Amino acid sequence: PGESSPRALDADRFAANGGNGQGWHVIVVTDGETRRALHDLYQPPWQEYLGERYGLAPGARPGPDTPPALQRTMEFAERLYEVPVHLLVTVDLRALAVTDKGLARQSIVGGGSVYPFVHNLLLGFRREGLGAALTTLIIPVEPRVKELLAIPDEHAIAALIGVGYSADPLPTKLRRKPVEEFATRDRFDGEPFT
Repeated sequence: PGESSPRALDADRFAANGGNGQGWHVIVVTDGETRRALHDLYQPPWQEYLGERYGLAPGARPGPDTPPALQRTMEFAERLYEVPVHLLVTVDLRALAVTDKGLARQSIVGGGSVYPFVHNLLLGFRREGLGAALTTLIIPVEPRVKELLAIPDEHAIAALIGVGYSADPLPTKLRRKPVEEFATRDRFDGEPFT
């Protein structure tokens, strides 16, 4: 990833963000011991996620019926320490305007000032011919990650991005739902937008 990583960061720092606060901070982790420590911290939330989402027991291995996307995700988690560059993206909580904090549901608005930047990073690495994978499963162990990486209290972890050269060709076509399955006219229960 060498020189490609700084180019991606430089090009993608112009992401949209609330009030132009630019509250993000990126820790570029290349040290092998630190990558291994992040891998080890990642495993308990990953195993819990596998159980909750897929009903898999801790330590489960992919079988012949495991969907290919889940197989790749399981391999990523198992071999995270081998990924040569880890970007840990944090955000300064003071830079966020969380306009939905008073609603009786989980907040989602605060991410609007950091995840466009994360998205730009993913696109930037692809532009550089690198593979990149985003995960938020490191967040449940945030206190331990903050201690490991000397992250200040006013920052929260937004994402962990693994970056490296892909063993397989990067996909050129992705499957997504057609527009009429997620867009409607005038109301949520309105006619499909076509």
